Amino acid sequence: YKTVFKYHSPIYRNWMVKKRRLIPEFYKLHVKDLMDKRAWDLPLIEKDENIQHVLSILSGKSHVWVIDTKENNKLLGVITEHDVLSVLAPKRLPSYMFGMPDLRSFQFGTAKTAGSIMSIDPITCESNDKIVDTLLKMTKYNIRRLPVVKNRKIIGELTLHNLIRKYYAATKYHPIVEEKE
Repeated sequence: YKTVFKYHSPIYRNWMVKKRRLIPEFYKLHVKDLMDKRAWDLPLIEKDENIQHVLSILSGKSHVWVIDTKENNKLLGVITEHDVLSVLAPKRLPSYMFGMPDLRSFQFGTAKTAGSIMSIDPITCESNDKIVDTLLKMTKYNIRRLPVVKNRKIIGELTLHNLIRKYYAATKYHPIVEEKE
């Protein structure tokens, strides 16, 4: 009796209606609604910064956005933990080689600045892009974070972690987008 009553209660029906609307509403949102807008807290580093500074940031974050200068914030690349692994791991070069090997490495002293180890031209999104398109882009390129850019300048970031947190909160009777004050 309690189970039958539970599924026929108005509270449960309202929750089910909300649940069916949640995904379509979530997909229609724009990046600006869910992105991390705290530009002061973004992991940014200039291209000429030394590796020690990169590593100090990566000790607390999973990525670093590489910019031209702090004055123009023009996005040039990204450094992830995976990028650091590729330059930290010892190089095992075969005695014969076809083509030019990637010699960026701590071992050979060729990785000295952020610009020398960054992945160039990261996949980006803009603040007016829809969340559904951004999620498809993240899936297509197998990435968990996107810089939000305007005229090639980084203005925020959208991470999978942030999207999961916002979506989960919305399933618990919280609005997806916080009310503007």
